[in-house]
Amino acid sequence: MLFLEYPKCTTCKKAKKWLEDHQLNFEDRNIKEKNPTAEELKGWYETSGLPLKRFFNTSGLLYKSMQLKDKLPHMSEEEQLALLATDGMLVKRPLLIKEDKVLVGFKEAEWEGLLHS
Repeated sequence: MLFLEYPKCTTCKKAKKWLEDHQLNFEDRNIKEKNPTAEELKGWYETSGLPLKRFFNTSGLLYKSMQLKDKLPHMSEEEQLALLATDGMLVKRPLLIKEDKVLVGFKEAEWEGLLHS
C-alpha cells in the first residue's frame, strides 16, 4: 500500500496511527516533498471512480488563493491533473492506494471496508 500524507496534517496523523494500530505495511510518502505526477493522479482518479474534484484539497490555502473554485469548472480533465501535479498541497490528503482501490481523505469506516475486503 502507498500512503501519501502531509506530516503536519492532523487528519494524516490520525490515518497513519490507524494504519500502524492495525499493523499494516505501507510505503509512506510526503506529498509536499514528492508530489504525485499527473500520470499517477490520472491512474488513481480513474481507479477510484470518484469525481476529479475530490482529489483537490478544497480547504487548503493554495486552492483558495488560486481561486480554483471558480476556475476548475472551466478546465479540462487533463488541465486539472496537470495542475494537481504542480504542488502536493493542492492534493486532498491522506491518499491510500492499495492495488485496485484508492481512498481520498480519512474516513475510518471507509478504510476498514477497504482493508478487510
